[in-house]
Amino acid sequence: MNISIGNDHAGTDYKFRIIEFLKSKKIEVKNYGTDLESSVDYPDFVHPVAKDVASKRSSFGILICGSANGVAMTANKYSEIRAGICWTSEIVSLIRQHNNANILCIPARFTEIDQVLEMVEIFLNTEFEGGRHQNRINKIQPC
Repeated sequence: MNISIGNDHAGTDYKFRIIEFLKSKKIEVKNYGTDLESSVDYPDFVHPVAKDVASKRSSFGILICGSANGVAMTANKYSEIRAGICWTSEIVSLIRQHNNANILCIPARFTEIDQVLEMVEIFLNTEFEGGRHQNRINKIQPC
C-alpha cells in the first residue's frame, strides 16, 4: 500500500505526525504538502494527490487543511475521486463502507492528533460494503 498526502499551512504538523505513523506501519508515503507554516494555496498540494489516486499510482490519499472543505472541493473535481471530510471515527468508517472514499480529508483546526491517527487507521483498514452502496456510487457522475 502507498499513500499520497498533501496539506496546506494549517496541516503541516499533522502531516508530519501522519507520515511518521504510516512509515511505522511500513506504508510508503508520497509527500506533496508544504513543510512550512507560512500561507500557501491548498489546490497546489491537492492536485498531485488527486492525480496519484485517480491514476492508481497511490492506493489512497490524505489531505489536510484548516476546515478540510477546500481540499475536499478541489479533490472531488476529479471524476475518479471520492474525497470525504471526517472529524470522527464513525464518519471515517462510513465514508469507506458506504461511499468507497479514496481520499480522507482532515480538518486540522477541528481535530486532535490522537483522534486523527485513529481516523487514518480506520480509513486504511475499513472495507467498502458494495451492494446497494455501489449502485449509489454508480449514479455519481460529472455534470
